[in-house]
Amino acid sequence: MGRGMKAGKLPKQKTPDMQKQLRQAMQMQNEMEKVQAQLNEKELTTTAGGGAVEVTINGAQQLTKLVIDKDVVDPDDVEMLQDLIMAAVNESIRQMNAYAEEEMSKVTGGFGGFGGLGF
Repeated sequence: MGRGMKAGKLPKQKTPDMQKQLRQAMQMQNEMEKVQAQLNEKELTTTAGGGAVEVTINGAQQLTKLVIDKDVVDPDDVEMLQDLIMAAVNESIRQMNAYAEEEMSKVTGGFGGFGGLGF
């Protein structure tokens, strides 16, 4: 046993201020909820086929608008129209995910691991 130590007693250890950490975590959670609400209101529009197909999605990745140029509607080539729609929707989702990740990283300081938010 070291000098000045009694049996059964552990030396005092410095512990982090748990309340401060809890407040910081709660503040970050509140900020993330605000950003998520703003993201849900955000809309993003992309096009495919030189503007022949235009889609708009919101931050919840719901399709809110679809515009198809009448000149691209060809009953003999439905596959092309399907490909254009898929390309435009997929690009919108990709861009919205990138935007959401960027906005969330402003709150989290780049700290990842926030599952369930869709990022």
